[in-house]
Amino acid sequence: MNKRNSSIRKKGLLFDIFASIGIAAIIIMGYQFYESNTSTDYLDDESEAELTHKEHNIDFKYGYQTANHHFESGTIQYNQFLGDILTNNGVSYSTIAELESKAKEIFDVRGIKAGKRYHLIKKDSCQDAALAFVYEPDPLRYVIYDFQDSVSIKVVDKKFNVVIESASGEITSSLWKSMTDQNINPRVIDLMEDALASSVSFYHTQVGDRFKVIYERKYIDGEPVSLGKMIGAFYQNKHGEYYSVYYENDLYTGFYDMEGRPSKKAFLKSPIKGSARISSRFNRRRLHPIKKRRIPHLGTDYAADYGTPIMAVADGVITKASYTKNNGRFVKMKHDKTYETQYLHMQRIAKGIRPGVNVSQGTTIGYVGSTGLATGPHVCFRFWKNKKQIDHLRENFPPAEPMPEEELPGFYAHRDIVKAQLDNIPFPGEEKLVLEGPLPQL
Repeated sequence: MNKRNSSIRKKGLLFDIFASIGIAAIIIMGYQFYESNTSTDYLDDESEAELTHKEHNIDFKYGYQTANHHFESGTIQYNQFLGDILTNNGVSYSTIAELESKAKEIFDVRGIKAGKRYHLIKKDSCQDAALAFVYEPDPLRYVIYDFQDSVSIKVVDKKFNVVIESASGEITSSLWKSMTDQNINPRVIDLMEDALASSVSFYHTQVGDRFKVIYERKYIDGEPVSLGKMIGAFYQNKHGEYYSVYYENDLYTGFYDMEGRPSKKAFLKSPIKGSARISSRFNRRRLHPIKKRRIPHLGTDYAADYGTPIMAVADGVITKASYTKNNGRFVKMKHDKTYETQYLHMQRIAKGIRPGVNVSQGTTIGYVGSTGLATGPHVCFRFWKNKKQIDHLRENFPPAEPMPEEELPGFYAHRDIVKAQLDNIPFPGEEKLVLEGPLPQL
């Protein structure tokens, strides 16, 4: 059995286990812990030495024995520097200088940010001098700066479990409210939008639209800390029903529709994720809000908060990254012989975005602002086809090509498992469906 088939068979077994447990109703329930991060602690995680310590009920925190150390915790304040924290806790200037030098290649102290948690480790509560400083850049890892014998720096990935969870809902006012009313993490919207990016316009959600999702959530010590992959998504609106499943083998990775075509077509429907709204449409007779006369609006405005990332809607090359009086800061791209796009009124252009640079679909090329002739924060998105500006929302882009014929049987088997799981998730007020017969194995 080759590596790819072995990988697929393992995934099939996972979903068979998942199916046997069943999907509960609407909201966020964990089912099967099926993956854990086995990165090491400050002591070698799960080493014979640590297992022996565990057997003797010796507790460790950040790799330091709790019975023999004192821990003080805090939060990095705005304009607070690591050097100030350390000198106030008995660390010498020479040690701090050595730390800054050694840390550059591992976790630069300049990457420490306000609002993040830190911990000082001392020998006991009466001792002023810190033995180590622990910084938590995100919920899944921490950095140890140890000063005991010689300065050492180590980034430690925390152990976590991945739980498969599901959710469903019906829109009564907005997709965001539908999620938050059910205590679903709003980040699930971003995952769902990634999965269905080219099939569903999340700027045109309607009351009565319905959705189902299966996704991963990472847990540490029983507490949720972050989301993982979207496994499958379903969306139903007046135009039809749309499925998307995540599939991965040695050659292909990403979201695919029921025919094995990539869910992301050649062009995304919007340069901003679903937190934005369309504030002005393509209109050849629009009354200009500033000039107060009819001037064609040959683009689509997406209103969003200052600093919201703006994405390239397709692969292409940057042709302009500049500033003009009317456009403000803007970026223009050429995608092929037929299509070009432009993004106006940016607060700033993303680092590294300049003429001649190739970028892929979804790359952040700038951030929402109101530079140039703009009444508020938004991006004016313009679209050219054969040198003529068009309304991209009316353009019918061709579907992406499916996987090669020889890859489809493996994908179809995986697709059928995920689709069966999605179909078995009840909508609010419905009872769970009963699946007839076993799910197919991969």
